[in-house]
Amino acid sequence: MRKLVALPVLSADALSSVAYGPEAMLAVLVLGGAAGLAYTVPIAATIAFLMLAVGVSYRQTIRAYPHGGGSYIVASDNLGRVPGLIAAAGLMTDYILTVAVSIASGVAAIASAVPSLATDAVPIGVGVIALLLAGNLRGIRQAGALFAAPTYAFIIAVFALVAVGLVDAAGRGFHPTATPHLNATESVGVLLVMRAFASGSTAMTGIEAISNAVPAFKPVEWRNARTTLTWMVGLLIVLFAGTVAMVRLDGVVPSTQETVLSQLAHRSFGSGPLYILTQAATAAVLLLAANTAYNDFPRVLFLLARDRHAPQIFLRLGDRLAFSNGIILLSIAAALVYVAFSGMTASLIPLYAVGVFLAFALSQAGMVVHWWRLRDRHWRKSLFFNATGALLSAVVFLTAGITKFTEGAWVAVLAVGLFLVVTMRIRRHYESVGKALRLHPHAIELPTPTIPAHPSRGAAQSPATTSQLPEALPDTRTEEEALPDSRTEEEALPDARPEEEDEETPEEIRHLSVVPIATMDLAGMRALAYAASLHQPVLALHVSPEEDEAERFREYWTLWGDHLPLEVVVSPYRAIVAPLVHYIEALHAKRPDLTLTVILPEIVTMRWRYRLLHSRIAPRLRHALRPLPKIVITTVPFHV
Repeated sequence: MRKLVALPVLSADALSSVAYGPEAMLAVLVLGGAAGLAYTVPIAATIAFLMLAVGVSYRQTIRAYPHGGGSYIVASDNLGRVPGLIAAAGLMTDYILTVAVSIASGVAAIASAVPSLATDAVPIGVGVIALLLAGNLRGIRQAGALFAAPTYAFIIAVFALVAVGLVDAAGRGFHPTATPHLNATESVGVLLVMRAFASGSTAMTGIEAISNAVPAFKPVEWRNARTTLTWMVGLLIVLFAGTVAMVRLDGVVPSTQETVLSQLAHRSFGSGPLYILTQAATAAVLLLAANTAYNDFPRVLFLLARDRHAPQIFLRLGDRLAFSNGIILLSIAAALVYVAFSGMTASLIPLYAVGVFLAFALSQAGMVVHWWRLRDRHWRKSLFFNATGALLSAVVFLTAGITKFTEGAWVAVLAVGLFLVVTMRIRRHYESVGKALRLHPHAIELPTPTIPAHPSRGAAQSPATTSQLPEALPDTRTEEEALPDSRTEEEALPDARPEEEDEETPEEIRHLSVVPIATMDLAGMRALAYAASLHQPVLALHVSPEEDEAERFREYWTLWGDHLPLEVVVSPYRAIVAPLVHYIEALHAKRPDLTLTVILPEIVTMRWRYRLLHSRIAPRLRHALRPLPKIVITTVPFHV
């Protein structure tokens, strides 16, 4: 992406937080009355410094991880597995709450302009989540001017709001407008100030997005990403500071009927078209911010599944090249949280800060270890910046966790703890299964029995050579591998029968067994042995996500002995079922006289709770291939 496009697309989450961050801070300070509101500027200045420190810290992360360095990757690489999982838990909590909070704030912006919709906030929000789910399952991507427009519109609207407000304030000598009479419900003390600081710090969520998406930039990627991050942090500080300044000058206080940003827009623009445009831009950028989580949440799940900390179904891409299972899980979780807290932004904010700053703190702590180990040029400066970011993020995390524990932060803390337990148990299960599936010296040979002669043929056939398979197989070989075979198709296959011939006796059925093999393990060997025992031609089929991995599998196959013919299909999007279906459909179309038996190895767990951790390809293949005749799907179970 170009920087002009990357800035609004990747900054939507961070910049849109101006719509609720300052209001969250004020909602706490107003409890202390006028004395509490007097702390608005000092707390806002501290938060602005925090934005700057964390932004500079992530500039170092981009330099160290030019191919993308999210909190999970950085913490895992430098701090170890458990800190990496805790960072992932914080990130995933952050993404779920990004959807819930952004939609809640967006609905509040709409309801401020159209008060009659306020009572329907929950169904409207759930409807928006359903739309995001449908759109992302269809492969919508955040790119181009269409997705850049809402963020730029929001930036322009807030700048205009602040500029008009400052001109009005200048006319009265910058004397603040008196706030309405407030009755203090809490005494102003350290606890109140800390709670306000933690709530206001949610205005810096989303700063990590650019460091995650470095490869999406045009070359030089890391340099363009750092420039974009600098612009994002600068805009965030200016928008946040401008909003807080207008709140103080106009004497605005939080209200349950209208958002703070809506009140400021009313004062600057009245109720005319500019006000409507401001509210529309706010709602649009918040919707875009919610949609950013639909890119990042499934990606983190993919990384966890790749490292065997999450079910393998999260490795799979859907038909639209989207991580469908991760998208569905995010939508369900966000909808449940949104409904549970009645779509109220103020109720969701206490949960938000915990996950965000937990991930920030672990990521920056990981960078401190990284620089200490590397010690390259300017390592001391980089270590200092990251150490500052880690310390400040840890302070905010502890502040939010302690001061807001009873207000809902306990939910986020509990979620992180449960996530850690579940992911560790998943990893332990996969390790035990891997140990059970590992090949041993006595399991690497597969007999290649001869096939009894067909009644109409005099010679026996062996399934062990490629020349005995249909010449009509979909050809996935290289040009050198695809040289014509000296044997004819009639010599290489059992006799072809006319399509109209009846198959009412066993002798009239012409077989080809296809065995999909993902890895060379005992389950795969058992499936191959079962296929060979049927005394019919056998073809092994491997679907690989990339050519390098395909070549590695061919080497394993040769080392094993190359007992059976192998076809390799490269599927660059990690899809498994679709390439299998297409391959089998092509076989069926070219040789409809053959009965194709697809033999799948299947992991069968003794405990039901582990069944979801293993793919169930057979039912999906049956569903996809049901319309075609003469195709049999069978499984060879491997119990663990």
